[in-house]
Amino acid sequence: MMAQPAPSSAPAPVPRHIAIIMDGNGRWAKQRSRPRTFGHSEGVEALRRTVEAAGELGVRYLTVFGFSTENWRRPIEEVNALFDLLRLYVARDLDRLVKEGVRVHVIGSREGLQPDLARIIADAEAKTRHNDKQHLVIAFNYGGQDEIARAARRIAEDVAAGKLAPGEVTIERFETYLDTAGLPPPDLLIRTSGELRLSNFMLWQAAYTELVFSDILWPDFDKAALQAAIDAYQRRERRFGGAEPERP
Repeated sequence: MMAQPAPSSAPAPVPRHIAIIMDGNGRWAKQRSRPRTFGHSEGVEALRRTVEAAGELGVRYLTVFGFSTENWRRPIEEVNALFDLLRLYVARDLDRLVKEGVRVHVIGSREGLQPDLARIIADAEAKTRHNDKQHLVIAFNYGGQDEIARAARRIAEDVAAGKLAPGEVTIERFETYLDTAGLPPPDLLIRTSGELRLSNFMLWQAAYTELVFSDILWPDFDKAALQAAIDAYQRRERRFGGAEPERP
C-alpha cells in the first residue's frame, strides 16, 4: 500500500498587528542630492503603499511612527514640513480610508500641536470611528517614555482622588491608561534603514513583539518588503517568556 503523505501543517498566521518605525527619509534624499523634506514627501507615498499592502495581506492593525517627541529638536523648517505632510496625507486619503473601512487612531500628546493640526487629527478620528475592517494607528508627537509617564500621572491623580486604590494598579489596569488602550500589542515591529534600536517607540507594548530590521530606506519600502518581514515573522516561534510557543 502506498504511504499516505503527511498532513501539511497549518500556514503560519499573518501578524494581527504590525508596527513600523519609518526611518531613512533623510538619507534617501541625501543620496539623491535633494533636501530632507523631499525624502519625507516620498515617505508619505511609501506610507500610502504600505497601508494598502497591509490590508491586502490581511494585517488588521498597522501602527506607524510619524513624529516623535524628540523630533521637536530638529530644525523648525523640517518640523513644519513634517506637520504639513500629515495635513497632506489626511487631505488626500481620508475619504478613501473612510470608504475602505479603515479606522484612524492617533496616539501621542496633543500638547504643543498647532490648533488646525489638532482639528485635522480629531476630524480623521471622528469620520472613521465606525470603521472596523482595518485600523491605522499614527504615532504623532509620541514617545514611549512620555506615554508611560502620562499614564502614571493619570493613575496617581485617580488614586489621590479616591477613584482607584493602589492595590488595583495591575498590568492590565495600567494598560487602560495608555494611548493604545483597547488596541492589541504589536506582533511584529519593523524598522527600516538598517538602524537597530527602538528609539522610544511603543516601549510598553513591544515587551514580547518580534523585531525585524530592514536595510531598506523608508521611501523604497513596498509590498514586497512588507511581505519579506512577514515571512521572517512566520518562521519564528513565539514563546512570551515561557517554554511553549504561542498557539495560532
